[in-house]
Amino acid sequence: MLEELKEIVLEANLELKRKNLVIYTWGNVSGISREDGLIVIKPSGVAYDQLTVDKMVVVDLEGNIVEGDLKPSSDTATHLVLYKNFKEIGGVVHTHSPMATSWAQSGRDIPCYGTTHADYFYQEIPCTRIMTVEEVDSAYEVYTGKVIVERFRDKDYNYTPGVLVAGHGPFTWGIDPDNAVHNGVVLEEVAKMALNTFLLNKTSKGVPDYVMNKHFYRKHGKNAYYGQ
Repeated sequence: MLEELKEIVLEANLELKRKNLVIYTWGNVSGISREDGLIVIKPSGVAYDQLTVDKMVVVDLEGNIVEGDLKPSSDTATHLVLYKNFKEIGGVVHTHSPMATSWAQSGRDIPCYGTTHADYFYQEIPCTRIMTVEEVDSAYEVYTGKVIVERFRDKDYNYTPGVLVAGHGPFTWGIDPDNAVHNGVVLEEVAKMALNTFLLNKTSKGVPDYVMNKHFYRKHGKNAYYGQ
């Protein structure tokens, strides 16, 4: 079942390790087949060097295991909330990459300090609010997804394909699992640059909107001309 998607999700998970975004069993990647209404996701607590195609877990949109001998990632419910609300995404990534997580732990958005940021993320990379005691105690992973969706009420999830969950870490998404990993790698690099910028100049307001808009829309706009 979904053998091609399993291969893609496996390779995307392994790419997290190659790009130094995860250690041990941290993090996870999933991919969705919209046609089938099924998600393939990394199994919970399995080291990356032990991952194989047959260890990938298939779940439905309610989190029920459809295929697989292992438990799915403990973050599965969060992925499901994102797939249900962000209808155009095809892959979701969660890591605890150090710089992005540092911003998440500080509870701060990552400002758009420069054009590298603007090439990938429109405006700031947002940070969610801290969840309440009731939210954490009742359905922690579900509410992790809900606070992400809440934070995007006035933002376009296609234009800003990533978020910082306050006190936790980053989630990114994309058109497929590979693209979601790509955005996770870029988010970590942008987080590094932003921290250095802040340390060098705490009063920096970043690039003006007209520069940010130029860089973002030349790559992602209706009349984009970046690339081949």
